[in-house]
Amino acid sequence: MRRPKTIHQETDEAWIDIKARWNNGDPSGWDWINEGKEFIWLSEKNGWRQIYKIDMQGKETLITKDNYDVIQLDNIDQKANLIYFSASPTNATQKFLYKIGLNGGVASRVTPAQYKGTNTYTISSNGKLAIFNSKSTTSSSTGSVVSLPEHKEIVKPTSVKEGLAKHVEFIKIKTQDSIELDGWMVKPKNFDPAKKYPVVFYVYGEPAAQTVTDDTYTGYNPLYTGSMADDGYIYISLENRGAPAPKGRVWRKSIYRNIGRLNIRDQAMGAKEILKWNFVDPERVAVWGWSGGGSSTLNLLGQYPDIYKTGISIAPVTNQLFYDNIYQERYMGLPQENKEDFIKGSPVSYVKNLKGNLLLIHGTGDDNVHYQNTEVYINEMVKYNKQFQLMSYPNRSHSINEGAGTTRHLSTLFTKFLKTYCPPGAK
Repeated sequence: MRRPKTIHQETDEAWIDIKARWNNGDPSGWDWINEGKEFIWLSEKNGWRQIYKIDMQGKETLITKDNYDVIQLDNIDQKANLIYFSASPTNATQKFLYKIGLNGGVASRVTPAQYKGTNTYTISSNGKLAIFNSKSTTSSSTGSVVSLPEHKEIVKPTSVKEGLAKHVEFIKIKTQDSIELDGWMVKPKNFDPAKKYPVVFYVYGEPAAQTVTDDTYTGYNPLYTGSMADDGYIYISLENRGAPAPKGRVWRKSIYRNIGRLNIRDQAMGAKEILKWNFVDPERVAVWGWSGGGSSTLNLLGQYPDIYKTGISIAPVTNQLFYDNIYQERYMGLPQENKEDFIKGSPVSYVKNLKGNLLLIHGTGDDNVHYQNTEVYINEMVKYNKQFQLMSYPNRSHSINEGAGTTRHLSTLFTKFLKTYCPPGAK
């Protein structure tokens, strides 16, 4: 009987994404090629997420050698000796298709230059055809079929639309910690730089998702009834360290054991710079988020109460020790080893500092972020005599979209609270 042997071993001080697209339905972290004699592997060990080819003796061949991230592996066409992958070497808010030989060489962009924003491909198993979707803040084109690698259009798009939030500006903010944050901003209609406007920040802040991407829905708030720009709000989102942006391993993994602290500081220091702008009213500053963004909202209100005056937190994790281990321990370590990091990153630890206006929203049937999180947070609010508003949606899940009238009720509630405690319009 042959004994198993180790072909490849990899370690990381933070975590390893065995599945390159762990949240995107990818069935494994590697693809076998050459009749099972080699496999393709993505690794961040040299600072960037790059493609390697590894044989049965463990010999590695680096396929992509440039200093930028492979966002995802899209297809391997062995007959054509090509690997298709997504990347965006110069702009972390966008995504394009590239190709490179199975033996390496120079990668070339497949997505034509006229396409901006976020471009996604569903490639056929033989690598010859792809369903192509191109989305940006200005336009959306979906459902076309193109040939590869020529990118010749065979079937026209099934849908072509304008972006939902017009006049989105992409910005870069450098904080006092010398961290440069990508962001987007939508200014009020008929903007007058001589006047002062309220600013509303949209936040997520955790390793599961980006908020600053060049996409169709960028700058659009689905919970606001009407138009924030028409009503006179500045709407902004900033991308903190730890977000899964294609900006290198250090950017993404600096949040290890630091959720609720490092990401929160980046957001707050970014906001601090924005409040220096002459047209921003520092007395009308609001922040909102859902799930991890709800947690970030509470942490921002609790850790930086002099910056944020109003917050709307939806379905937040208030105590990191309550959340599921497959997510929380991946990014935070083990409570048995560093429990203090979990506590220091939890919003419930900062309730006593709260000064601003808070609307807390949660579905009691949430099977992702359990309602227990909100109850524990309420208990601390009572303990410190912190007045706030609460909306519990009976038996609603994490998405709070079940039941007649729920979506309309939620958006009406959101809009009314925001307008009351962070009034719109120029002053």
